[in-house]
Amino acid sequence: MTLTAPRPLRLPSASLTAVWMVLSELLLAAVIGFVLLLAGADGTSWILGGIAAGAIVFLISRTYLEIDVTPNRNARKIGQLLVGLTVGFSVQSHNVGAIASQIPIFALLTGCLLIGSLGVAAIYTRLQQTDWLTAMLATTPGNIGVMASIAADYGSNPALVSLVQLVRFTAVTSAIPLLAHISHSANAWDTLYQLTHPLVSTETGYLIRLGVVLALASFSVRVGERLKVPVPGLMCPLVVGVGFNALVNAMPGLPSVDFHPPALLNLVGQILLGTTIGEYWGKNPNLGRFAIARATLPAALTLLVGVGAAGIAKLFTSWDWLTCLLVTAPGGSPEMIWIALTLNQDVELVTAGHLVRLIALNALLPVLVTIAVQLEQSRNQQVQPTVTALTNSTNKLFRPHS
Repeated sequence: MTLTAPRPLRLPSASLTAVWMVLSELLLAAVIGFVLLLAGADGTSWILGGIAAGAIVFLISRTYLEIDVTPNRNARKIGQLLVGLTVGFSVQSHNVGAIASQIPIFALLTGCLLIGSLGVAAIYTRLQQTDWLTAMLATTPGNIGVMASIAADYGSNPALVSLVQLVRFTAVTSAIPLLAHISHSANAWDTLYQLTHPLVSTETGYLIRLGVVLALASFSVRVGERLKVPVPGLMCPLVVGVGFNALVNAMPGLPSVDFHPPALLNLVGQILLGTTIGEYWGKNPNLGRFAIARATLPAALTLLVGVGAAGIAKLFTSWDWLTCLLVTAPGGSPEMIWIALTLNQDVELVTAGHLVRLIALNALLPVLVTIAVQLEQSRNQQVQPTVTALTNSTNKLFRPHS
């Protein structure tokens, strides 16, 4: 009898690991979201449940299962696509033209947010004793990955930028539903029924239209990426959703349709948006308390800047307070737009406001980087003479007497 060596343990492939993580996050987020829904978190409970589930599953995978995983960017793209489609089909196409007259106020609010972010950066650069570029990239309300990558390209601190952006992103996404719930209450069971019934239609014609819509949305994202559209994963499917029914009904020989995506896709899209935020938290489980506390201050100040901009919007427009808050909230655009849809706010206004901000931010990023570099150079020039004077004084003081 011969003894054979035990077979080596095979780790799951990267694709299987990704599938396992997504399924685990979806299941756990559904449970947490349901609990939050019963607790009164309204329809946004699924995003918050996704944040918690993403952090838990990611932390367990890296710490206890010792699986080398990274935040799933494809999951966020799919979440943006599904949310974009949902919002697009909810937007009334005849209202889009009327939004054009609001562009000046959107530009004003965007300017207020950017100026306020510069003020927060000035405070943070002194608090954290960091360079201007790191502080500005950390406090500007933009994409976490984009801001961190720019910091890495210019030799700044991408880890610090990611931390502050993550705290800001999570705080705004969590705070806005709580603020909204003050004046907008909803029955949890009614919300659950609207989200899950019916989950999906089994009619052949409906399934064919659903497949066509998803294919068009995926194709539009690829086109948007090539054309450098801001957040193409959200904005391009949104355009598909706005125009799909009108395009089909304009074709001769085809029956009139009033298609809307199933509620199941809406729910999955919300959860995926949340899980990607949670995964960034799970990626850094050993963050120090002082680091998080210092990151909380600029995040809170940025939120106050958004509230201040909302006050300006309320002063110059006839929008209600919650719409003003959602338009100016310095959080993720997909999340804020979805919250507007969930709370039955003017989703066209909120979408247009965030689109203007995204376009302006992407256009002005080179200018902001240049300003940060010049401010840092100016500060170094001011510090250098002081250091030289102190050095000369010290040398004179300790120079041996002849």
